[in-house]
Amino acid sequence: MLKPVGARCNLACEYCYYLEKQHLYDDEPRHVMSEELLERFIQEYIGAQMSDEVLFTWHGGETMMRPLSFYRRAIELQQKYANGKTISNSIQTNGTLITEEWARFLHEEGWLVGVSIDGPQEFHDEYRRTRQGKPTWAKVRKGIDLLNRFHVEWNAMAVVNDYNADYPLDFYRFFRDDLQCRYLQFTPIVERMPDGSPAPFNVGPRQWGEFLCAVFDEWTGHGDVGEMFVQLFDATLCNWCGVVPGVCTMGHSCGHAGVMEFNGDVYSCDHFVFPQYKLGNILQTPLVELMYGPQQAEFGRMKYESLSGQCRQCEWLFACNGECPRTRILPDGRCYLCEGYKMYFSHVASWMDRMKAELQAQHRVQ
Repeated sequence: MLKPVGARCNLACEYCYYLEKQHLYDDEPRHVMSEELLERFIQEYIGAQMSDEVLFTWHGGETMMRPLSFYRRAIELQQKYANGKTISNSIQTNGTLITEEWARFLHEEGWLVGVSIDGPQEFHDEYRRTRQGKPTWAKVRKGIDLLNRFHVEWNAMAVVNDYNADYPLDFYRFFRDDLQCRYLQFTPIVERMPDGSPAPFNVGPRQWGEFLCAVFDEWTGHGDVGEMFVQLFDATLCNWCGVVPGVCTMGHSCGHAGVMEFNGDVYSCDHFVFPQYKLGNILQTPLVELMYGPQQAEFGRMKYESLSGQCRQCEWLFACNGECPRTRILPDGRCYLCEGYKMYFSHVASWMDRMKAELQAQHRVQ
């Protein structure tokens, strides 16, 4: 992931884990990626790819705090160093800064847009507010309407917290019926307070399980399978079938989603931007050496090697792989949401078994 403005953002969402990262660079006056660094990264990133398809992921902070001229220059540089490879781009945004000019650019260049929105207005505005405490839902909805008007491909990224998790059907039906969203990624919020205690806005373990079960039943019962794609459900089926899931939290190992800050500092993961997980800086060390070096390899292995004894003996280990190490905050080393995941896996097991059998039968026929 590239952070063209680092942790800078025009919002101040109460549960945001990344805003504090700007304090890592209090001695740097401008948290803005230079054109020199942009070119260095693009050249090295494309050159390091073994595949003929290369995906750039622009992340924040708020990515659209950089002007369109920055991203137009990025496209020029991608074309300069493509060397016959197919280049794709995805950009994550809170949606409040989308204009007609932005929407036209995203459509013309074929960029995939991830929009952060936590459900209906009441749910979204509970935690996603401006620095002045003002609500943001109306601006986000306006941005989504612009994306739709200009036929921009987008997906929704929603945080599930202590509030909206109590209304799983209102939450899910908003995305399906109101926004007519076909790609939905929802992430449970699991953070700790300075004293180490769980944050008050965290979704509760049992609350998480009940939320997942209710949404899954609606997804299957309403006939949304194959029509609306829910990342967590897709990842669950992948693990059931022994296929690498498309989300790292459910994978066997970590280390494939490094992040580069605005000044070239590279960290092991977006959720581990701490000094001890800094791999180096691409202005001093080539990107490929940082991402394939011993420190990152150890980070990748840590996910499995640090599993608790209970996790290693759990019947559902194959399905969650202990979740993300950052969520393992229970005293015994398990994921904070373990109880909820067990509820969910037990609830969907028969459906997953049936889908696995159908997919295996199709494969034998082919």
